[in-house]
Amino acid sequence: MRAAPTAGAALVLCAATAGLLSAQGRPEPPEQPRFASWDEVNVLAHGLLQLGHGLREHVEHTRGQLGALERRLSACGASCKEPEGAPAPPLVRASRAPPSGDVAPETLRSLQTQLKTQNSRIQQLFQKVAQQQRHLEKQHLKIQNLQSQVGHLAPMHLGHGVAKPSRRKRLPKMAQLVGPARNISCLHRLPRDCQELFEEGERQSGLFQIQPQGSPPFLVNCNMTSDGGWTVIQRRQDGSVDFNQPWAAYKDGFGDPQGEFWLGLEKVHRIMGDRGSHLSVQLQDWEGNAQSLQFPVHLGGEDTAYSLQLTEPVASKLGATTIMPSGLSLPFSTWDQDHDLRQDKNCAKSLSGGWWFGTCSHSNLNGQYFHSIPRQRQQRKKGIFWKTWRGRYYPLQATTMLIQPTAAEAAS
Repeated sequence: MRAAPTAGAALVLCAATAGLLSAQGRPEPPEQPRFASWDEVNVLAHGLLQLGHGLREHVEHTRGQLGALERRLSACGASCKEPEGAPAPPLVRASRAPPSGDVAPETLRSLQTQLKTQNSRIQQLFQKVAQQQRHLEKQHLKIQNLQSQVGHLAPMHLGHGVAKPSRRKRLPKMAQLVGPARNISCLHRLPRDCQELFEEGERQSGLFQIQPQGSPPFLVNCNMTSDGGWTVIQRRQDGSVDFNQPWAAYKDGFGDPQGEFWLGLEKVHRIMGDRGSHLSVQLQDWEGNAQSLQFPVHLGGEDTAYSLQLTEPVASKLGATTIMPSGLSLPFSTWDQDHDLRQDKNCAKSLSGGWWFGTCSHSNLNGQYFHSIPRQRQQRKKGIFWKTWRGRYYPLQATTMLIQPTAAEAAS
């Protein structure tokens, strides 16, 4: 019969918990709304769930005690029941206490009523906890969304504090820009390429964020000269990056934009678009000699295997001697996607790296990097070479490739 106080205490605890939840659910009007961290709300929800589980265990324990009590009372009633036809017991004085058989059922009914009330309140508590958990999950999703937007905003403000003012701040690493920035349109319009950045007044070379038409923003290395802004699409200088990569890597780009890297065929295609462009090729040998070449080009999309369309004089120097359906052009090839003009071999496999191979023997600026010139001729032809300058069997020390729209196209 000691279960009643325990049940009463549980009811008090349940009512206090429900009151605490209602109090927490009412924000104070004068104060500004405050978002709790996910860790804080998770701890609160976990604590409420633990409280609910504790109350449930208490109810189960009380229910077991009441069941045992009910069974004892039933057994007692059966054994104490008078047989039929027995004489009635003598009258007792009015002041005498009623038999225990009359008191026990009333106590039992009272405890059962309290138990039902307690179960109902516990169910309500669990419903409130579940509802609060759903609210917390929605709040967590909102927090994640806001953090994602802040993450996209962050690269735009990394340049604050630089001594020299600049309209667009340079970012230290390409990895800081991941995917399309949804907030770009509401801040300012990014330049299409380095030439447009130059026309807006930027004169310092470095890493900048651009956004060609129909493309998400991405990071490029701009080389600002007296002739305008050039977008660097390739650099070789120390052999720190392996350029013997598959098609997917050459499409998306790889390497370090502040060191050796390949910007990516798709990004280059986005920058050029349908405009005419100039390709600048800067070469350096191991004796300190340098050579700079520049010629007009147009780059097709992936459906053309990123074919490089050239004018006839340049095409002959690069091996585009075969007339293609689109004119004089060279498709890009890698060891896992062979598009070169040789029918009997895969130039990328025979040499190294991915390139606009003609007949495997005119140029390859993405070949194997040698820190010294190999003795074997067969090995040397796998290196970085430009046949019309130092020959096919001379591996170059450094190369840089840059693009810029033609003057008429840039002005439009």
